[in-house]
This record gives sequence, C-alpha cells and structure tokens, in this order.
Amino acid sequence: MTGRARREAVSHAGAAAVLAEHLRASREQRGLTRDQLADTAGVAAVTIAKLEQRQTVDPGFFTIAALARALGIDLQHLADHIGTAAGDRSTGDPHVTAVSIGYEGQEQAALVEDLHQRGVQVVADVRLNAISRRPGFSKTSLRTALTGAGIEYRHFRALGNPQDNRAPFHRGDLEHGRAVFARLLDDPAPAAELAELAELARTRKTAVLCVERDESHCHRQVILDRLLTFTA
Repeated sequence: MTGRARREAVSHAGAAAVLAEHLRASREQRGLTRDQLADTAGVAAVTIAKLEQRQTVDPGFFTIAALARALGIDLQHLADHIGTAAGDRSTGDPHVTAVSIGYEGQEQAALVEDLHQRGVQVVADVRLNAISRRPGFSKTSLRTALTGAGIEYRHFRALGNPQDNRAPFHRGDLEHGRAVFARLLDDPAPAAELAELAELARTRKTAVLCVERDESHCHRQVILDRLLTFTA
C-alpha cells in the first residue's frame, strides 16, 4: 500500500468512527432502537447498523440528512466533524456523490421542494419505465416540475430493474434480487449508463430516484453501491 493510500485509509476510518459515535450516542440518548430510527428516518435498519459498526464510510448526503433530521442533529455540525476526521479531501480526485430518493408516499411538490432544499442539481430516474399511477411522477410531469425548480431530469432506462426481477424484492428475497440485478449491470447498456451516471455525479449533486421509500427494498441500492466503485 502506498503512503497516500495509507493516509486515505486512516482518514476514512476516522470519518467512519466519528459518524458511528455521533449516530449511536444520539440514537441511544433518545431511547430509539435501530428499527425505530429506520422507520422515522426512512433509512434501512441495516444501513444504520453498518454506520454504527463503521462498515460504511461514505453513506451519501441523503442518508446522513435523513438521520440528522430524525435525531435532531445539526447537519452542518455533523458534516464538519466528519470532514475534520477525514482530513482534507479536496485533492482533485473525482469522487462520486449520489444520494438516494424514493417517492413512495410523497406528493410531487413536497419531493421537488425537498430536493431543491438539499441542493440537488440532477435527478437520475432509474425506473425501467418512467410512468406512475401516482399523480406527478410520470416522466413528463416530473421533468416539468423539476425543471421549474432548476433541477435537471435524466432518465437512465438501462438501469431500470427488469419486470422478471421484481418478484424477489416484493416477497422480501432481497439478496437474490440484488444479486440478479448486479449481474445485469455488467451488460453493455447498463454498464455504459452506470459510467455516465458516475461521471455526472462527480460534478453535480445527483439524486438517484425510484419508487420505494426504503432503498434496501429497491434495486437502486445496488446502483448506489456500485457507484462507490467509481471513486478514485
């Protein structure tokens, strides 16, 4: 391992430790279980467990913001602490920063306002077919609303989950569904769109959008995990 790689590994470990300490202490102070916090924040309990166990270094802005709101933590204060522990990361290296959003149970106006307040610049729609029975979330309507808020809309159709791989997610066989979808990402069209999405997220704050509120029950978690492999 090079000296630079060792320094980065140490800084990442420091950031993970700070985040784990603040998250666990705040949750326990409020008398919340991981499942209770997950339900309040709309973040998967397994994600919270990984954060508290220092297994996730870069969980994404959406996840941290949702947890901060649910726990009443000042987001900027937490970010400053994590940044100090991680050291100076403004090295010029391309770094993928994608956040996760599911519109299940949301109204269009509220979702667009939330994205605007978070400073999201691009929404990457990873539904196979960008249509919805829920008013406001079909492609044309959603794109119009986002454009009006100064947010670009992009549809990454090749990153959609095929119809024949949706049953595992619906019945809770998540490991199988993720494994199938992960293999599909190696096909030429999805691989090309994934690379395009990674490049987009390097320069603009990008939200990866699909239906499910909980990303652990959605194929977009595989996409977000795979995006981390594009960091350098």
